[in-house]
This record gives sequence, C-alpha cells and structure tokens, in this order.
Amino acid sequence: MFKLSKKVQSLPPYLFLEIDKAKRKAWGQGRDIIDLRIGDPVQPTPKYIIDALYQAAQDPATHKYALDQGLPALRRSIEGWYQRRFNVNLNPDTEVLPLIGSKEGIAHFPLAFLNNGDYALVPDPCYPPYKGGTILAGGRPYLIPLLKENKFLPDLDKIPLNIRKRAKIIFLNYPNNPTGATAEKDFYKETIAFAKKNKIIIISDMAYSEMSYDGYKPASMLEITGARDVVIEFHSLSKTFNMTGWRIGWACGNEKLVSALGKVKSNIDSGIFSAIQLAAIAALDGPKEQIKNMCNLYQERRDILIRGLKSLGLSVEPAKATFYTWIKIPKKIDSIRFAGLLLEKADIVVTAGVGFGKYGEGYIRMALTVPCERIEEAIRRLEKVL
Repeated sequence: MFKLSKKVQSLPPYLFLEIDKAKRKAWGQGRDIIDLRIGDPVQPTPKYIIDALYQAAQDPATHKYALDQGLPALRRSIEGWYQRRFNVNLNPDTEVLPLIGSKEGIAHFPLAFLNNGDYALVPDPCYPPYKGGTILAGGRPYLIPLLKENKFLPDLDKIPLNIRKRAKIIFLNYPNNPTGATAEKDFYKETIAFAKKNKIIIISDMAYSEMSYDGYKPASMLEITGARDVVIEFHSLSKTFNMTGWRIGWACGNEKLVSALGKVKSNIDSGIFSAIQLAAIAALDGPKEQIKNMCNLYQERRDILIRGLKSLGLSVEPAKATFYTWIKIPKKIDSIRFAGLLLEKADIVVTAGVGFGKYGEGYIRMALTVPCERIEEAIRRLEKVL
C-alpha cells in the first residue's frame, strides 16, 4: 500500500543498526560480548560540563525555542577555541554555525547545493552519511577509492574530467574514519587548488581532530591560504568531550556555505536546546587536561591492541589519530563473514570494512572504546579463533 520513495529505497542499510541487531541478539543469549564496533566512548561526560548543563537547565529562559544560528556566546566560544587551536580567526556572526551534532549538518549540507543528478565526490570507505546525504538530496555519489598504497588519501588526478564538471562537492575526513589515516598540509593545498579549478565545494569533516597520539596534531584545512574560498569544516564535541548523546557540534568556514546550511536547517529544525549550548561553552572554555587525558587513555589502549594483533600475525599499523584500528584480514574470507565469525566464536563485535564501502572489503574496524583489560581479553579470544 505504501511505497517508499526512490531516494529512500536507494539508501543502503545503515551499518551500525544492522550490527546492533546482531549484538543485541547475542546479549539476549547471556553471552559476554566485547563490543569494539562503534565510536561511542564509555567514559562519562566530564562533571564540569554536566554541572554547567544542570545550572543552565534551572533557568526557564533556556526552555524556549533556541535561535537557529545558535547562541551568540557559543559562536564566540567556538571562535575563541578555533583561534587557540589552529590560529585561525573566524567571524562568529557569519562563519560559525552550531549544529545538532556534526552528522546532521553533514547530511543536510548537500540539500543546499546538489540538484538532481549532480555528483558528490565521496571517499570509499567512508562514514555512511556522506553517501546517504548525497542520495537524499538527489545527488549521485562518485566513489573515490582510499587505498593503502596511497596512504588512504584520494587520488584526485584519477577523477574523470566529465565527473569533475558535474561534481558540486567533495567530502574529506581527516583524521579518517574508518582507516585512522591522517592528511598533511601539502595534501590540503593540492585539494584546495583542485577544488578552485573545478568549482567544487570541500566538506572537511574533523570530528576526530583532537584525538591524536605520539605528539601528532592534526591541522585544519582553514589554516591553508585560500581555503576559506571553498571550504566548510565540521567539528563535533562528541568524541573530544565524551558527549556523543548530547548532539552538538558546528560548521565553520566560507560564510556563503555556512549561510546556505543555515537556511536549510531553519526549515528543518528549531535549534539546539539552549542549556546544552551553555554546557558546550563550558566544554570549549574548560581545562585542557580533559583532552590530554583522553588522548593518553586511547593511546594506551591502541598500543595494547596493536601489539596483540601483530602477535597473532595480523597486518595492522598504529593510527596517529582517531580511536579506530583498521585491520587487514586473511584473504580467504570476506569482511562480513570474518566479523560474523568473531561474534559467533569469540563473542567479539567488530565492524566489517565493506560496511563503509566496497573498497573497505578485506578489512575490519575495531574501536578503542573498552578498557585495557577487555582489549587484552579480546586478543586472547582472537588467538583461539585464528
């Protein structure tokens, strides 16, 4: 009786929902599951942020509709954080837009610029909303392989000329989910030149910009001269401050791109709960030790996991950023079957690489979101399976 739209029919199953079904079934059987599938920190949100929310929520003024552009105080706080972190000056009134999590902003952005049949250049493997947002806007994803031999960076020279002419946007995500790869300023300079030449908008997803190790500090594309002509950058408080469920992030960069996203959002939502915006200010202006402690924690977990995986003969390199480990699996089995085997035989939940795109086949992704002792237990279980 009811028929889904062609756009919705063309969407692939959302990766994490499918995995969650299998995990819940195993839990229902009373099994001791080690969940390494999704980037959701188990550490609580820092108390000073929770306290700020509590205080703000006592004020009835925060219970009203929020401004679509976000509180001016939050936009100024984002501007200040950006200046301290990247030495980039933003205009908080025209170049910053708070979001209900960076995911919704990234998924909604194509609605502002894609017409039916326009292309979006989408890395593969990738975070699923890049494809989903493109499809829902009527666009066509053109997949750019992220391959190990190219350090999981897109080879822009291999994009056909006829695709470039019809492409309106390109998605970039460094530090990268799912591969953990990083990009340097030389790559950003080349990409900005490519975008200007072909009149393409760059969407830079930096959800993992603060999650880095071994002294490495990811750069922002907006640090590059000329970037503001073509770049809109997305950030999230989810991973940086253990605020995944709070749903707050922001977009910043080219004022026309920021304004266009704001116009879309003004027709879709009514802003972020003001008390959460005030808590976000507390997070951004708060003590730096939170981020340092987070990075130390994940680096310790990363090192334990890498040592264990290598001891089992698996091909894996330590990522300089993100809390993901991208693992090459034995050639004789595909990633979905391998992930299923780990759940069935070892009670370990991981993400099959092909769930992030066809070029993710041959890999699985593990997230460093469980304590060290659970990672060590996972290695022991893996040893029995392998």
